[in-house]
Amino acid sequence: MKVTLLQRDVLWADPEGNAKANSGIMDSCPGTDLFLLPEMFSTGFATSPDGIAEELDNEGDCFTLRWMKKEAVRLDCAVCGSVAVKERDGRFFNRLYFVTPDMCFSYDKHHLFTYGGEAKSYSPGQERVVVVWRGVKILLQVCYDVRFPVFVRNSIAGDGKPEYDAIVYVASWPAKRVPAWKKLLPARAIENQCYVLAVNRVGADPACEYIGGTMVIDAMGNIVDSCPEAKETSISVELDMEALNRFRTKFPVLEDADPLY
Repeated sequence: MKVTLLQRDVLWADPEGNAKANSGIMDSCPGTDLFLLPEMFSTGFATSPDGIAEELDNEGDCFTLRWMKKEAVRLDCAVCGSVAVKERDGRFFNRLYFVTPDMCFSYDKHHLFTYGGEAKSYSPGQERVVVVWRGVKILLQVCYDVRFPVFVRNSIAGDGKPEYDAIVYVASWPAKRVPAWKKLLPARAIENQCYVLAVNRVGADPACEYIGGTMVIDAMGNIVDSCPEAKETSISVELDMEALNRFRTKFPVLEDADPLY
């Protein structure tokens, strides 16, 4: 599977402008199976979402979700990124969409960033979500979730295989805490024997500055590829599932894991 991670600046509260910019970059990455975009990539990280979050219509769609569906069909790929959305009942969610040409999956961010005010306006999700795309099982996560290893703990499923093969982290992770980001991501890869696909934005919003730290990490904690800091760019990586499965068979760590409580 070819995965492309887009380390982008985000236009504040401008879904149409961000969609246009993303489409241009995606066109330059042919053959990609999965595009990853940062957290709240259509608006920027809005802790006060009134007037900024995208309102869902009767079909559960919004501008950005319709754009993601269109691009998934046009490019024969999956598109994944989080969007600030307002449900018809008035609740706000930081919702990670994973859109394929014929399916749409979603995960609502479970660990809201209370320190930054996110929990004052958004409702937390309660369920983990694993998506299977072109033979790869992918756990969906958002930014602050990376600090909570119990929630993402991999395990041996009923078929005798690990529950997932990769974790996606889409983020708006501030520049001053990037050293922690760079330590937490390899830990999640090593302890769960999986790839970690982590995309962070660059630029600035009304509250923070961002320098990226976008990277792909293998199950041994090695950085397969990464984006230069503070630069709008992208990386494309082929996930080597055969190598991952060989490593898991040779060194079956997950079989010795504690039960989930």
